[in-house]
Amino acid sequence: MRRRTRHRRALLPAFAVTALLFAAGCSSAPPQAAGPTADHGRGGRTATDASTDASTGDPDHRLTVAAAPAAAATATAAPSGSGRRPRTSTLAVSSYDSRTRRAVVSGTPAGRGPSRTPAAPSPTASAAPHKAAVGDVIASAPAPGAPHGLLARVTKVLGETDRGTRVQTEPAALNALLGDDTAKGTVPVDPSAFTVDKLLPDVKVSWSKAGDVHVGPKGGTVPLGSLRLDVGAEVPTAQGAPASAGASVSGFVQVAPQVDFSYGGTGTDAAPGSAYLGVSGDWTSGWAVKGRAAAVTGTPLRIPFAKLHADPVLQVGPVPVVVNLDLTCYVQISGDGHVTVDVEQSLKGDFRAGGSFGPAKGWTPVSSADMTSTPVRASVATAGTVKTALGAEASVGLYGTVGVTADLAPYVRGDASGTVTASSDRPGAEAEGTWAVYGGVDLSGTLRLQLSIFGTPVVQRSIPLGALHREWKLAGGSLHS
Repeated sequence: MRRRTRHRRALLPAFAVTALLFAAGCSSAPPQAAGPTADHGRGGRTATDASTDASTGDPDHRLTVAAAPAAAATATAAPSGSGRRPRTSTLAVSSYDSRTRRAVVSGTPAGRGPSRTPAAPSPTASAAPHKAAVGDVIASAPAPGAPHGLLARVTKVLGETDRGTRVQTEPAALNALLGDDTAKGTVPVDPSAFTVDKLLPDVKVSWSKAGDVHVGPKGGTVPLGSLRLDVGAEVPTAQGAPASAGASVSGFVQVAPQVDFSYGGTGTDAAPGSAYLGVSGDWTSGWAVKGRAAAVTGTPLRIPFAKLHADPVLQVGPVPVVVNLDLTCYVQISGDGHVTVDVEQSLKGDFRAGGSFGPAKGWTPVSSADMTSTPVRASVATAGTVKTALGAEASVGLYGTVGVTADLAPYVRGDASGTVTASSDRPGAEAEGTWAVYGGVDLSGTLRLQLSIFGTPVVQRSIPLGALHREWKLAGGSLHS
């Protein structure tokens, strides 16, 4: 029986009531850069500049996308026709009931006294506080009862309590807050913000971040902003295989995930002129496969070894946009149970998966992966086939709704053909033929209807990302006894 343990790192910061911590010094994409994965290593306007734009009316209506501060302020928009633009607000969500959609909002973030209320990133935050009113749209970072953030419209004021104003809400869309503004940026996710659930005993977690903070056995060698998981696992051995052909997989996955976000202002029918949500990042992995795995027919054998979750908060002008990111790392094996392999390879590159909206085509998938691999060793004995992958499933959404799922599966495949003979008077086997080992990557996924949270028309069905498949030869040779 598989032993399941939950990994809790002492240095992992707790989920705050109003925001999650990002890596110190994370930079944002400049608003003039093109594409959802614009270079975020150059200077750009600060979150304060962006908030000022939203309040004073920058003629270009451009908002910077950046990592939210440690205590992100709530943003509100007044009822339609009030003339008030979205702004940071003294209102905060004290509690929320997802079943009834009732919330309690107050003038001070829950759990904080007046002296601890965070300084707001915008001059408008110092304006006189107001009570929640019907029609107000509230965007909040994670709060009690809303661990994935909250984006809601007030439909009724139910009365005052000792904790604040009790209100009835309904789901809202981002265009109600962002309106004619535009925003575009790529923000790295702090590796320390992930909770990691170990699904196999032999999983080790390492990461590093700014401030010379390193965690885990490989933390000192992991690049800043990257998270690494090392795993080793025995896999079922083919029936009748000798003891020397015991099958095992070992290796590591190292990823530096980023959230890509863009919003193109109001277009026709009050829907955004464009929108994008996706996940991207640098990927490095290395793994070894040895022995003769059992035959797998139909669906390949998939062994998840770790689940990761984070709720990074993007500061889009005055608006905290909560992104929900999940990763499940796994080992996958398929084959006919005949081939014995001894393969090791390293692989690195980058990937991108997401959904893009335009008024002409609606929602369309975006997927790419540019990876190269290097064989450290590769050999195949006896005829047959085997394929192993060390990959990750990712899902990204907003305010608790899944919008995009992606499955990135770098793999190695061994294929041998020929004849293998054995006789009782001669121990062992004689083999004639050829073998080859290939590296490759598969990327697939789905767009979900919840992407309508941007204010776009509802997707009537899930839209496949489309299968991206690349393969290259690593090594080959002749079968030998």
